[in-house]
Amino acid sequence: MPVTDLTASAPSGLKNRKSAEETRPKDPARPTKVGFVSLGCPKNLVDSEVMMGLLARAGAELTRRAEDADVIVVNTCSFIDSAQQESVDTILEMAGHKAAGKAKKLVVAGCLVERFRDQIRKDIPEVDEVVGTGELEKILAATGIAPTPAASNSPFVILGTRPEADARSAQGRFSREGWDGAIADLPNYLYDEDTPRVLATPRHMAYIKIAEGCDHPCTFCIIPQLRGQFRSRRFESVIAEAGRLAGSGVREITLIGQDTTCYGEDFNLKDGLALLLERLAGIEDIRWVRFLYAYPNKITSKLLDTIASHEKVCSYMDVPLQHASASVLKRMKRGGGADVFLKSIEKMRRTIPDVTLRTSFIVGFPGETEKEFNELCDFVREAQFDWMGAFSYSDQEGASAYALGKKLSTAEIERRRKHLMSIQRQISKRKKKALVGREFDLLLEGESEESELLLEGRTPMHAPEIDGKVFINDVPEELNPAPGQFYRCEITEAHDYDLVAKLV
Repeated sequence: MPVTDLTASAPSGLKNRKSAEETRPKDPARPTKVGFVSLGCPKNLVDSEVMMGLLARAGAELTRRAEDADVIVVNTCSFIDSAQQESVDTILEMAGHKAAGKAKKLVVAGCLVERFRDQIRKDIPEVDEVVGTGELEKILAATGIAPTPAASNSPFVILGTRPEADARSAQGRFSREGWDGAIADLPNYLYDEDTPRVLATPRHMAYIKIAEGCDHPCTFCIIPQLRGQFRSRRFESVIAEAGRLAGSGVREITLIGQDTTCYGEDFNLKDGLALLLERLAGIEDIRWVRFLYAYPNKITSKLLDTIASHEKVCSYMDVPLQHASASVLKRMKRGGGADVFLKSIEKMRRTIPDVTLRTSFIVGFPGETEKEFNELCDFVREAQFDWMGAFSYSDQEGASAYALGKKLSTAEIERRRKHLMSIQRQISKRKKKALVGREFDLLLEGESEESELLLEGRTPMHAPEIDGKVFINDVPEELNPAPGQFYRCEITEAHDYDLVAKLV
């Protein structure tokens, strides 16, 4: 039984209809215009940037307007049900553009392809080609664009089966029991400093993916199935890319990976993330460095000391704890519990002055009792996180938790999620109010989407795109503020999650 009905929301006449062939001849002198839609997390965005880089190097013209594109590419997410449905809806929307506009091809890429490759082809005939997460170099063939001679070799580092990875698999860190195929079939590529990228972020900030895949056996997650085994990029490759980005005007770098705190473990590098942060902090033109995400039991004293001792490394930790009840965490194959987590949080706050802590929790995991949920609520009250997200458990075929019994109803899961977020809302409100009158460095993003009378920016407490906003409503007359520049600001108002500030 499929997890997602790929044609459930199809417009009338879309189902079971073969795509019409475009008969209008293409002007051979005009470059192919490719439009991209990227969904999901920053890791997916980097994949989109790499695919756009490959296309641009081969002579394609990138466009933001689907109606102007000769080829439309949708890079999909498949992490939870809502992400799958958003991906499906977007594919169908772009299929409509293809039918009504001049696009001759629709390509679907990303995580949804890894899960539903054959189903996409069968149920949405408007899709001409599919490209999985480990096949990014195939975007040229999928879009019908011939590679340039310089791009004839693979733009990726392709890793073979690693003996140490096999050993970890045997120890139970990575299991594909119940999955189709073999580990060798999983994605095994890495981009490096020579792989072309076209940044889709504002020119002053960029993500750098330092690792791909995951070896953790979390029972709720299918990321290893979609992304393959954990594999780190070469240390000097990351440094070289960061240096090139800094030279092009990037001032903030965010390191990403499914578990950045495991960086370097696969080639026996101890405290690899800490060493990487130290080197990045030495790049002159970089102003801020941060990383997402930290696995709870991988946060070492060396990592905390490194964050505390380098001004350029933002005092910001995103640690997805997933739950606080030891019994639920055991069923999740995560380990830990409220007492262990509170000791770790105390150490983080003791080591890093003014550290900003973000976490996320899964509510409604199979078998979650009222007592276990109350343990989570009590923990949130005691931990006092600066930022927190709560996600409803999403049953994913292929994940171990899919076979667990005692599933909670959707209504009950949503009730618990809202209750947990109401606790956090009050915590956030108090914490934000305590910031009024304090000064911080601020990276100006530009005009606010809320009003043309407001500017928006971020402090070191705000990771790109995931935390609250800082609205600027007061600018000294002598300043001519420009996006991508750093200023000093004073917090003047606080709301549940957002702040108001003036430039000083």
